[in-house]
Amino acid sequence: MTKKKENPFEEPVEIDVETSETEPVSPKIEAEVTLVEDEASSCELALAKAEQELAKHRDAMLRMQAEMENLRKRLMRDQEKSRKFALEGVMKDLLQVRDSLERGLVVTGESATVEALIEGQELTLRMLEKVMQDHNLELIDPAGEPFDPELHEAMTVMPSDELEENTVMEVLQKGFLLHDRLIRPAMVVVSRKP
Repeated sequence: MTKKKENPFEEPVEIDVETSETEPVSPKIEAEVTLVEDEASSCELALAKAEQELAKHRDAMLRMQAEMENLRKRLMRDQEKSRKFALEGVMKDLLQVRDSLERGLVVTGESATVEALIEGQELTLRMLEKVMQDHNLELIDPAGEPFDPELHEAMTVMPSDELEENTVMEVLQKGFLLHDRLIRPAMVVVSRKP
């Protein structure tokens, strides 16, 4: 096959593109070609291995994401159950106190002496105090103790010759701590010097 080479300044010349003979390739070039082919095949193997690793890690990541989502949903369900039934133990214990109060109201006229009613109320109060103690509800009754603004709420201040200044003279309403956390401060009357 022949091609014509056109040049605007020269006359067209024909160049023979086909050659019947190829020159022999030198051993150095052959070695370089083999080396390049080996490197290409090792790169292909490394790429295939990297793609397998990528697929394996992608699968592991998707499984971990699914597991985390399941764990999150399970924790949300458990938290909701805890919120709903957190007071179940306290309520079961308070049912005994309620039953005791009902029995006290059912008492008939002849057996309902003042002493029997008072005794029934005392027993019910002891039951209630035990329930409170069992559930770590601690009573704050600071009569005669120094005033503590973190646990007590001063309703009034009264002069007193007998007590030191800032001492609780009288407890108007007892306070409560639940696991060392203040639920209700004690309402108190505090002394001052006249």
